[in-house]
Amino acid sequence: MFHTLICDLFNIKYPIIQGGMAWVATAELAAAVSNAGGLGIIGSGNASGEVVRQQIRMAKELTDKPFGVNVMLKSPYTDEVVKVICEEKVAVVTTGAGNPAKYIEKLKSTGCRVVPVVPSVALAKRMEKAGADALVAEGHEAGGHIGELTTMVLIPQVVDAVNIPVIGAGGIADGRGMVAAMALGAHGVQMGTRFVCASECIVHERYKEAIIKAGDRDAVVTGRSTGHPVRVLKNKLTAQYEKLEQEMASVEELENLGIGKLRAAAIEGDIEGGSVMAGQIAGLIHDIKPAAEIIQEILSEAANVIESMQMLLYKDSNEEE
Repeated sequence: MFHTLICDLFNIKYPIIQGGMAWVATAELAAAVSNAGGLGIIGSGNASGEVVRQQIRMAKELTDKPFGVNVMLKSPYTDEVVKVICEEKVAVVTTGAGNPAKYIEKLKSTGCRVVPVVPSVALAKRMEKAGADALVAEGHEAGGHIGELTTMVLIPQVVDAVNIPVIGAGGIADGRGMVAAMALGAHGVQMGTRFVCASECIVHERYKEAIIKAGDRDAVVTGRSTGHPVRVLKNKLTAQYEKLEQEMASVEELENLGIGKLRAAAIEGDIEGGSVMAGQIAGLIHDIKPAAEIIQEILSEAANVIESMQMLLYKDSNEEE
């Protein structure tokens, strides 16, 4: 039921991709997701090429299934990270925070599938023209760096605009979200926040607990004035950031405030002074469990949703007769 073009493209069992979150998506999590039939992604963030190489080799020891690496194009180490990915022959690369066009040919020459994350139709078209194999259409509901369009309106517009497979992302954490994204034309889904609360994710337990305790309005956006908005859970840091923005602080001052804050939250467990990146879907996440259980739960719920819809449509059809 859930075998799509994405499964064939990445050689995976289920069309479920784990988001490549910096400081969160390590080899342990990526391997667990891949072993469970999805596509695990290592988040390179601002790590150096050699650090990424270590993560790739660790993942290879933990799984014999395909996995990928997310390349953050704003990183000063992007060139060396791409070089390492090519040398290690990683199966899939997702990209964010920039235009990966200059790297696509080099990556594809090693057999790597290149999948840019896009927040708009315009960028989606440019990435298809540049040679991307697929796209992640990520809506405003997502955690971390975000665009302006919501998932509900972005996915179908990107699907209509390109001829390569589209993966839906942003505000998806269960089977209902998966079915909704696929109904809009996506061939699969990418989830980040849900997998933060996987047992295999090495982030600090307080980070996971913050997501589990989050309500529907606790994921807020900071940094709009810098041109690089980020969605995080509200805390003392977001209040401080908001105050600086209201005082018309410079972009440099705002960016300096954020330096090292994701690591502080994810690794050190500082959930008040750190940047707890999470999507709006955090309010629907209530437990921590192995990645394999998360995936099976999503697939089971998705199947139930489809069955319920079929029964409802059949009932309505009979009533009309």
